[in-house]
Amino acid sequence: MNCEIISVGTELLLGEIVNLDAQIISQGLSEQGINVFYHTVVGDNPERLKKALAIAKERAGIIITTGGLGPTADDLTKETIAAAFGKKLAMDEQQLVRLRQRMTTRMTPNNEKQAVLPEGCTVLENDWGTAPGCAFEADGCHVIMLPGPPRECEPMFFKRALPYLESLRDGVIRSRYIKVFGMGESEMESKLSYLMDNLKNPTAAPYAKEGECLVRVTAKAPTEEEALALCEPVVREVCDVLGDVVYGVDVQSLEQVVVDGLLKRRLTVALAESCTGGLIARRLTDVPGASGAFGCGLVTYSNEMKTQLLGVSPETLAQHGAVSPETALEMARGARRVGHADIGVGVTGIAGPDGGTAEKPVGLFYVAISTAEGEQVIERVRKNATRERTRLYASSCALDLIRRTVLR
Repeated sequence: MNCEIISVGTELLLGEIVNLDAQIISQGLSEQGINVFYHTVVGDNPERLKKALAIAKERAGIIITTGGLGPTADDLTKETIAAAFGKKLAMDEQQLVRLRQRMTTRMTPNNEKQAVLPEGCTVLENDWGTAPGCAFEADGCHVIMLPGPPRECEPMFFKRALPYLESLRDGVIRSRYIKVFGMGESEMESKLSYLMDNLKNPTAAPYAKEGECLVRVTAKAPTEEEALALCEPVVREVCDVLGDVVYGVDVQSLEQVVVDGLLKRRLTVALAESCTGGLIARRLTDVPGASGAFGCGLVTYSNEMKTQLLGVSPETLAQHGAVSPETALEMARGARRVGHADIGVGVTGIAGPDGGTAEKPVGLFYVAISTAEGEQVIERVRKNATRERTRLYASSCALDLIRRTVLR
């Protein structure tokens, strides 16, 4: 079954806010094996929304709308959709009571319109805001209306809309996610083409993410357990073929894998960052519980601070420069010493867009790691990348070097 997402809101068209709802819903539907072929954005205008709905009816079996369910005069999504599908609107007394209990003294007559819903619809209760969502079937389509604020839309989609959609179909679809860093999408696809071309159920598909890749293995079966069992041998084969570029299966992120691995082994890491500007530290501390494995990160952007705080030799800087394997290694040693850590990591490079030379181009960086068991420096060049992407890639290389060195 195919889906179209219609996002309602003039603020989206004006670029005042980013359409996070469509991204969240598309990702969630993809995990369920539901194709999203179209995203449509419509301002708070009933006539244009009506036209968008007429088009969507002809090309999608599922229409999910976001926004326009609020109490103000321009929140007309329900009214327009109900009219487009020949549905009458009526006050839902249960939702009205729920709304009054939730809003208490903030309740106004305007808020009551949020409890007006299409007759015969399935109510999607909103425990994260005030406006309930709803779902119904008409004209050969399943229509789902969700509130616009992402803090409400996301839980409403996963906790209310997805269970509704699952109840419509025979069997369940489940996916496993194999996360990869250190191999490009084209190379990964080449290695796995023999497998992906011949699979029917489950299927395997490659995806490129920001600085990394993943393989999604998806199966359909009568039960969740059977679907996951179908996925398992394919997951094992993909991991065997790709080898150590696989950093995890069904894991949240590379930094999550690193923190969990360090905590499991009771190891600590300290960082010395230059071109990444604290990005590695930020990614580690985004993981709950990271304080048990990470206690110190220094951003030593100038040569003076590299010397004063980390003990990088002035002779090293004079002879080899700030962007060099020698400096990166001394930064790693300094971080390990200053942070009293088991592992020290140093990163230095040229993120650009200026500052490169023929010998040391923009995008060049070095990552060093220092432990009691040994030391290593890697060199990478991210050609034609933006400053932001170079820094992100360098931070991922640092995290991956920790994984490969101490978390095998």
